[in-house]
Amino acid sequence: MRAVTFSVSIPGFVLARTLGRWTSSVHHGALSGVRLRDLPAPVLPGPDWVRLKVRACGICGTDLGNLSYSASPAMEPFGSFPAVPGHEVLGVVTEVGEGVEGIPPGARVVVDPMLSCATRGYTLPDWCPSCTSGLHSTCERAGEEGPLQVAGRPLARGMMIGYHRDLPGGWGEEMVVHRSQCILVDDALPDRAAVLLEPLAVGLHAVLRGVPPGSTGPVLVIGSGPIALSTVWALRATGFTGEITAQMKRPHEAALAILLGASTVVTPGDAARDAVVATGARAYMPLVGEEVYAGGGYPLIVDCVGNGGSLSQALRFAAPRGRIVMLGCSAQIPKLDLTFTWARELEIRGFLGYGMEEWQGERIHTLALAQRLVLESGAPVERMVTHTFPLSDYRSALEAAGNHRVSGAIKVLLEP
Repeated sequence: MRAVTFSVSIPGFVLARTLGRWTSSVHHGALSGVRLRDLPAPVLPGPDWVRLKVRACGICGTDLGNLSYSASPAMEPFGSFPAVPGHEVLGVVTEVGEGVEGIPPGARVVVDPMLSCATRGYTLPDWCPSCTSGLHSTCERAGEEGPLQVAGRPLARGMMIGYHRDLPGGWGEEMVVHRSQCILVDDALPDRAAVLLEPLAVGLHAVLRGVPPGSTGPVLVIGSGPIALSTVWALRATGFTGEITAQMKRPHEAALAILLGASTVVTPGDAARDAVVATGARAYMPLVGEEVYAGGGYPLIVDCVGNGGSLSQALRFAAPRGRIVMLGCSAQIPKLDLTFTWARELEIRGFLGYGMEEWQGERIHTLALAQRLVLESGAPVERMVTHTFPLSDYRSALEAAGNHRVSGAIKVLLEP
């Protein structure tokens, strides 16, 4: 099969950190560890596994962070390379193991890419606490080899498909997944919406677990990408009726945020400052540093960027005893002033992935619930897909995704 592969190396790290600001070639071009290759088709590792033909796969900001070596090295022990990236997968079932029921060949499925104890080959009594509770995105065996055998050796370490040596991701023509990772796609859901269920589930999981019960807002969502838009959608889809201010950079992102449920859209800078003042906040200028506020503010802020500027803004814009939800994959941030965490008694919560949720008396997987809510709401989530490319043109796809200021991209898809 054809697949895009990525190999981690010390020379690649040095090139990305030194030349990366001048040329994208060191991230995904001729000087990078990214290549389109012919690979052996993956085989089913066991009777509980499913083979998929990949129909579409998104390019995520996390992918771009890893290819450019800008992600934190703290997560390195929880991946294995070389790998076929891609974890936002829509596929068609082509083969099922003898232990698989209810997932027929020909069915469309979306993939939960997070690797659980079950995926690694452990039986229920030996599952870690996270997997036992249904929150396998934080599986505590991600740094270990598993008992499952792949090509005669133990399953490699890894947190998720797409950053795993033995389990190719969606930037290839085929892949294999455990039956527990398959979510059947309803016939009523078009491909362009189905492939977005993974990022939609990220926002939904954070909303279900991060919004305090009874919250009426206002809420500030910081970010211009699919996770920020998914968060706006998830707030409305789960019944939040308060004010949602979305901070977006470009007009087409702002228009989509309004369609998905934002009350107001502001741009970073003066417009965002006016918005926090409108909540009743009073502005003060210290002798050195950025403007700060007292009174008013946002009781809930969802930071979907995760850099020094967005986190600094969230800390300054939060109301006393407010909550900051971190979805932006924050890493090493030098000189971040944490004063307001204690001066305002703020709560900061991070969320990763998805799992089993409690919804209206039912226990349901986040991706399945995302699909249900998309169908019920009729929200035009598919408009997030702005660019599609064939696998052979992966470099153009990565360039569009990585330079969205020029391309106008929101979500870029590879269609193997």
